[in-house]
Amino acid sequence: MKVYCYPKCTTCKKALKWLDEQGKAYEEIDIKEHNPSREVLKDAYEKSGLPLKKFFNTSGLKYKELHLKDKLADMSEDEQLDLLATDGMLVKRPLIINDDVVLTGFKEAEWAEKL
Repeated sequence: MKVYCYPKCTTCKKALKWLDEQGKAYEEIDIKEHNPSREVLKDAYEKSGLPLKKFFNTSGLKYKELHLKDKLADMSEDEQLDLLATDGMLVKRPLIINDDVVLTGFKEAEWAEKL
């Protein structure tokens, strides 16, 4: 299981602590240093069944700087995936990608159910 996170993010720290407490094995990937590729993001999006908007860090500075709240609706899925692949700080974190599970953000109840 790959966990894309940002080391300074308190939610990511909580999520990793939770995974450790549950005894889950994972590979931690710094999302700022190693942004998921377009292919990884597209695969995760298709597997997840979630709307693509759920993959955006809507509370992040970069999202706000680019005024994406107003622009996403007019962008195609391909354009959105291309944009997500340009900067890890645009991606909702933590992002878990496993063989059969994709989770965006940390919601303990959801993680307990799906992991």
